Amino acid sequence: MLTHLRRAAAACGGATSDHFLALRQFSSAVVAVSSVSDSDPTLPSSSDSQRKASRWLLFLPGAITFGLGTWQIGRREEKIKMLEYREKRLQMEPLKFSSAYSSDEELDSLEFRKVVCKGYFDDKKSVYVGPRSRSISGVTENGYYIITPLMPVPNCPDSVSIPILVNRGWVPRSWKDKFLEASQDEDLEDALPSPSHVDGSKSWWRFWSKKPVIEDQVASVTPIEVVGVVRGSEKPSIFVPANDPGSSQWFYVDVPGIARACGLPENTIYFEDTNEM
Repeated sequence: MLTHLRRAAAACGGATSDHFLALRQFSSAVVAVSSVSDSDPTLPSSSDSQRKASRWLLFLPGAITFGLGTWQIGRREEKIKMLEYREKRLQMEPLKFSSAYSSDEELDSLEFRKVVCKGYFDDKKSVYVGPRSRSISGVTENGYYIITPLMPVPNCPDSVSIPILVNRGWVPRSWKDKFLEASQDEDLEDALPSPSHVDGSKSWWRFWSKKPVIEDQVASVTPIEVVGVVRGSEKPSIFVPANDPGSSQWFYVDVPGIARACGLPENTIYFEDTNEM
């Protein structure tokens, strides 16, 4: 009897130990599952953010390219319209220039319209802007734009009543060199005393000299007709040097600065000769 009881107790103890072992294994499995379930939600969120970032990286270049393409198309259409507008204006009959066009609004109405004016060129006050290259017969040559004041002609009703600046077109570099040489020669002649400065009353020359002949200092000039377009100053890029009026170095068209260098008001009107440009 006692032996049966011991065997039963041993059997119960073994079952109990097996039961506790199973419970321990189950609890550890639950803990592992819970830990995995706690860590799993973070993994999908990080992967989603990476996917979104990659999508944006793929979308952004396309969006930028589309925007630039649309901007270029719009800019091209604007340029086409501007060129058509200029061509229509240039094909109109030239207007006779009058000094009445003094305000900015009236000058803006003449934009890209051919205007006819008459006067004479004061070549001594010419300004050379450049250097500007030009291809002649397939050969590139450096030169300058020559800008000369167009002065009023006395007693000529068709002449301009105020001086204007005229861009007469492109000339070779040799023109500027000759102009500078002529200017230096004139400066030397002006520095030398002229015979008219000699006092004839204190020399024997008064016995042999004839009566002084008074010549008309205003030479007769023939009016020159210029067909041009009213323009404004150029907008230089950052690579263009600044103008140096003191040394007669003009790299871009600055209408007020060139007018001052020619002894004219800063609001002098600037023309581009369409027959020479």
